[in-house]
Amino acid sequence: MSSAPGAPMSWVSLLLTAWSSRAPSLLIVVMVSRDVGLRVGLEGVQTSMCSRWGSRVEEFNQGQDGDVVIGGLFNLHYQPPVIDQEFIKPPFYNPCTGLQVETLKAAYAMEFAVEEINRNPLILPGVKLNYRILDCCARHPWVLHGAFSLVGGETESCDSTAILPQSHVSGPSSAMRGGPSVPLIIGGASSTTAIILSRTLASLSVPVISYLASCPCLSDRHRFPNFFRTIPSDVYQAKTMARLAILFNWTWIGAVFADNDYGRLAIQTFQEEIKGSGVCLAFSEAISRETIEEDAKRAATTVQHSTARVILIFCWFTDVGELFLELAKRNVTDRQFLASEAWSTSSDLLQDVAILNVASGVLGVAIRSARIAGFKSFLQHLKPSDRPGDLLLREFWEKEFGCRLSTTPFHPQSMSESSTTARISGPSSDNRSPLTAPLPLCSGNETLEGVENVFTDTTHLRATYNAYLAVYAAAHALHKHLTCPDEDSSPRDNSSTCSSPYNIKRKELLEHLNRVNFTTPNGEEFFFQGADIPAAYDLVNWKTSPDGSLKLVLIGRVDGLELHLNKTSIQWTTGSSQVPISVCSESCPPGTRRANRKGEPVCCFDCIPCTDGEVSNETGSHQCRRCPVEFWSNPGNTACIPRKVDFLSFNETMGIILTAAAVSGAAVTTAVFAVFLRFRNTPMVRANNSELSFLLLLSLKLCFLCALVFIGRPSVWSCHLQQAAFGISFVLCVSCLQVKTIVVLAAFRSARPGAGGLMKWFGPGQQRGSVCFFTSIQVIICTIWLSLSPPTPHRDLGFQGSKVNLECAMSSVVGFAVVLGYIGFLACLCLLLAFLARKLPDNFNEAKFITFSMLIFCAVWVAFVPAYISSPGKYSVAVEIFAILASSYGLLLCIFAPKCFIILLRPERNTKKQLIGR
Repeated sequence: MSSAPGAPMSWVSLLLTAWSSRAPSLLIVVMVSRDVGLRVGLEGVQTSMCSRWGSRVEEFNQGQDGDVVIGGLFNLHYQPPVIDQEFIKPPFYNPCTGLQVETLKAAYAMEFAVEEINRNPLILPGVKLNYRILDCCARHPWVLHGAFSLVGGETESCDSTAILPQSHVSGPSSAMRGGPSVPLIIGGASSTTAIILSRTLASLSVPVISYLASCPCLSDRHRFPNFFRTIPSDVYQAKTMARLAILFNWTWIGAVFADNDYGRLAIQTFQEEIKGSGVCLAFSEAISRETIEEDAKRAATTVQHSTARVILIFCWFTDVGELFLELAKRNVTDRQFLASEAWSTSSDLLQDVAILNVASGVLGVAIRSARIAGFKSFLQHLKPSDRPGDLLLREFWEKEFGCRLSTTPFHPQSMSESSTTARISGPSSDNRSPLTAPLPLCSGNETLEGVENVFTDTTHLRATYNAYLAVYAAAHALHKHLTCPDEDSSPRDNSSTCSSPYNIKRKELLEHLNRVNFTTPNGEEFFFQGADIPAAYDLVNWKTSPDGSLKLVLIGRVDGLELHLNKTSIQWTTGSSQVPISVCSESCPPGTRRANRKGEPVCCFDCIPCTDGEVSNETGSHQCRRCPVEFWSNPGNTACIPRKVDFLSFNETMGIILTAAAVSGAAVTTAVFAVFLRFRNTPMVRANNSELSFLLLLSLKLCFLCALVFIGRPSVWSCHLQQAAFGISFVLCVSCLQVKTIVVLAAFRSARPGAGGLMKWFGPGQQRGSVCFFTSIQVIICTIWLSLSPPTPHRDLGFQGSKVNLECAMSSVVGFAVVLGYIGFLACLCLLLAFLARKLPDNFNEAKFITFSMLIFCAVWVAFVPAYISSPGKYSVAVEIFAILASSYGLLLCIFAPKCFIILLRPERNTKKQLIGR
């Protein structure tokens, strides 16, 4: 009859045994259970349990019979056997090897917590709690096998009376007929394992409490309604890692992660946390336990050739050990490693001499440590002689003391076939080579009292304490579930009936777990926030001790989102207290900005100097900031400084040259004036009205001197005087030349017949009047201009530079244009008249020199206009001064140089005969 239910599960068992540990899900069993019916599916599972499917799910020492039994799934070994997957017959499994001492201690913590709860009259009074722990050897199919064994109540008999789930059988006699059914399971040592357990057992409403699964995905109550954990979610761990990277300015980080839910989702969360913080991943390498050797070599090569000096690792400690061994072979000892909680406190790695140089200075996030009162004494008093059925203690004992126990304890399953019932056999037995000498027999006096090793060290319990808390959470939920309501309670509180230890309703137990809230034996408040507990971590550092070994040192802690870190106590991989640098590009110094390289991560960039007028006063600035209008950047572009006031000064080279030219011109004009005054009675001076010559020399002197008004710091009076002096002086000068030209024309015209009265209109009085008339027009123009809109001192902030140009701003361009236009009009008129008189008969025709002088005058001022407009700042003032001096020197030299040459050097030609010889 048992074959009927076993038939639909035969192909399921083949799928499970052939299933690779890389499988993403185990929902197929749940699907089958839904297809054939929950009860029939569960019966089928239990029926196949009779034959074990050819697997080796190994059992921890089971306690005495109890009213309620809680299940435990632990990875007590870490080296799973090689599976022969031929798909034609059930595979043969060799025993697992590599006893994990830390996990063994966590299993004993579960036993210790159960005994402690049984002694406590306040928790589950009148109910005896017991446990059943299986070793799933880190293999996913074995996890599922063990889960069904625990939930279904595995039995050694194929009797149909033992097939029913134990929760359906009331009374203590159920334990006599087979293994008891557990109402909840403490297990899921990895995130993938926890996902398998939660998804598989969700339809049965079996709660799963994990002490090590930290995947953020498990916080989803819709997908995993029956999951709880006593370890914080990796969201907080990834946030802590990201904050450490930002704190130490590590912007270029490599990542090695386990190719499973734990590693992939941890890296994904880390990447989400570092977005926008300037931290980038240089590489990310996934490693799998099934192909650890090849993956470790590939990851080591990547680490060796990467420019990242900080490496983040989210892996199990055995995988990290393989990676570190590869790095040690390549002598890669200058990398700073950031450790996840999965390996940051691994005693195996700390004690491995082969990786000492690689692992020194590791900085890691660890599960919050705590103490368990009495647990150390409990461990020290363990003895195989007192626990004959504890095969794992036997394996640990032989390994610890280097001896072998003489007798093999009897186990019920030792009567069955070896292929289906082989139990724990560690390296000291099955894996021993035939050529290896047998270990000596144990004397029986061995004891753990006084032994200080990883197993007996209870000063910083982490995963062990999490397992301890999981038992207490389960016990308090069972206590609430099994406690009968008070008679005086409200109807709402009395809505549920009193539950029996032999008829535990898992759905109600699940609700009590969601609301569990108690004080731990250490006095801490414990409660679940959905599936999680509040985040709490330790920050640890692997320091090199004086004897050369590595020791674990606590350097800080994390409470929620608060980071408390003692930076000065950190020993880095370099052996010093200097924080290592891990960047793709060095931070841009002040005065520069970052420019991202095309096609590369944002952490790889070039440093571009800020342009003039822009500054960056921070390291690693993304943008340069423009200075305010009255400020300019300093030479290093690191700060804005007030712009210097710039004007044409007497102290600068250009100001000195122009001043010297103006003073020299005035001096030469004065000298000419003196010569003319000395020789005022000579024909050369008296010709063509000597009075106009003296007035012309005076105006030229004023023209030279007015140039000095343009030099120096502009003020209100200097701005008013500049243009007025310039305009009036040049009009006076050009008026004198124009009158002289008119007099020359009139003089020669009057010599013609019938024109004798022409000169009476151009006598000395008329000449002086004409000069005054022409000049007075300019005076009126300047007066009106300066009265209505005079030039004023102005800071020209529009000019980009370190200096602010202080100039006389033309408030009215029209006024300045009229002044220049009037001068230009008189100059053009004078040029025209002089041109007409250039061929008059005379040995010394002054009209020719006036023509030349006016040509120079006009050429200078025509060129002045575009040069003045295009010249910035003080250079426009220099252009105007140059035009004044050039035109003044042109007039002085063209008109008076020939006369002075004759007066001083050719006096014999200074006669009336010579002047009118023609």
